[in-house]
Amino acid sequence: MAKLVLDLHDIFNKGDQIEKALRDVIEEAVAKRIDLVEIIPGKGSGQLKKKVLRFLDQKEIKALYHRVDKDSKNFGRLFVHFQHKDKHRKR
Repeated sequence: MAKLVLDLHDIFNKGDQIEKALRDVIEEAVAKRIDLVEIIPGKGSGQLKKKVLRFLDQKEIKALYHRVDKDSKNFGRLFVHFQHKDKHRKR
């Protein structure tokens, strides 16, 4: 299973860069038919994680992925799962 990882530690205080990085990784996952994106907002105060979840909850973004899981063992990590409709179609 292919996976992309986005670590937000380096840009945690740069709001415009965070949204661009999130949008870019979601678009890349869709374009490359990636099954899973791991987003690491880090633990901190939880504000960055809330920002990421608000981003993912936007109607136009939500339409692109299947579901979001919070890592039960690591508070500072989220998994975004994708289901590509014609994944098993023969070419």
